Amino acid sequence: MRFKDKFIQKYSQLTDFVAYQQSVAQFLRRSIRVNTLKISIKALLQQLTRQDWTFESIPWCKEGFYMSGERRDIGNLLEHQEGLFFVQSSVSLLPVVVLDPQPGQRVLELCAAPGGKTTQMAAMMQNKGQIIAIDSNSFRATILRKNLQRCGVTNVDVLCIAAERYLGNPFDKILLDPPCSASGTIKGETKQTKKTLLEWNPRTIKRLAKLQKKLIKHAFSLLKPGGTLVYSTCSLEPEENEEVVQYLLDKVGGKLETIDLPIKADQTTGLRIWPQYQDTEGFFVAKIRK
Repeated sequence: MRFKDKFIQKYSQLTDFVAYQQSVAQFLRRSIRVNTLKISIKALLQQLTRQDWTFESIPWCKEGFYMSGERRDIGNLLEHQEGLFFVQSSVSLLPVVVLDPQPGQRVLELCAAPGGKTTQMAAMMQNKGQIIAIDSNSFRATILRKNLQRCGVTNVDVLCIAAERYLGNPFDKILLDPPCSASGTIKGETKQTKKTLLEWNPRTIKRLAKLQKKLIKHAFSLLKPGGTLVYSTCSLEPEENEEVVQYLLDKVGGKLETIDLPIKADQTTGLRIWPQYQDTEGFFVAKIRK
């Protein structure tokens, strides 16, 4: 795993780079979220345990579990194809848990594909209320629709449009997980890791941060007074995380909310989760009230 000199210099200032390097050298633990729209947690775990799978609870999400067994291709299991569970990294479960969408609410998700968070919200809302899920890429939007169908979701409307162009009635809650550098996904010697390390550079991060600031400002404008916006990325770059949230607070306003979950993280303008803290991907999530 080769890190660019500028990467090492930057991350050495942000965290214990030796501990970080040791953690990201390990493969990501496989994790799933039980789709309670189709099956209970107990029933699915019993069904998979009979196939010699073992499970460990993910502390911050009651439907989430680390899954261990001889096979690595858990996405090919019949139970996954039937929509009984969704393969989802443990930290990517956080944004929806923090947002806490409730049955009957009106919710917006920007940059929604492939649908892990969308289906998670629908399950928490028990298919009651309305979710508008937006993705600008037609191919990704098609994947999103297929995942919604597979998981038995009925309260989502999918729109293929640029997020910053969407205009609609105000929402109770909004989730924004925008395009990012994906530096948090560096974990194990995988094609994704090699691609992320190769493409990592300060210019790209600066360009992405500009887009993220535009998107978070637009998302906040679509909130009802008293509504909640959750902003998250699978990036560990301050420019894409803390600086984006601070930009919103300085330019538009809003109140930064405390996130109280059983997870180790740096408390900044949100939760900054380093891979070495609990052997996960890197992640960032912030909660803002209007």
